[in-house]
Amino acid sequence: MPNLRHERVRELLKRAIGEAIRREFHVSDVGLVTVNEVEVGGDLRSAVVFITILGNPTQQKHGLQVLEENRVRLQGLVAKSVVLKYTPTLKFIVDDSIVRGNRVLQILEELEKNSPVDSGPTEEPA
Repeated sequence: MPNLRHERVRELLKRAIGEAIRREFHVSDVGLVTVNEVEVGGDLRSAVVFITILGNPTQQKHGLQVLEENRVRLQGLVAKSVVLKYTPTLKFIVDDSIVRGNRVLQILEELEKNSPVDSGPTEEPA
């Protein structure tokens, strides 16, 4: 169970990383990058950053590549805004849970449209 300090560090890192990405990279280059979640290691020396990149597939692939190439620079920007004993090493992972969730909702919607409406048993007056 994560303690209060881990929770605060996670939230601070999430905000700082999102802000650094927003300031450093143009949307037309990397797509719209959203930081969904940050998981920090027990010693706070590593962090897994779950991101969503909105855009076409080429932008998504390029966006992840650009983030990986600029990882050290982003870590430096995060170190300036979040004061910790050690700056966590960032690892970016594309989180497609939102896309999968939207797809499930779309399938459910299609099933509702295609299924016959059940209005209950029909009784004829005697």
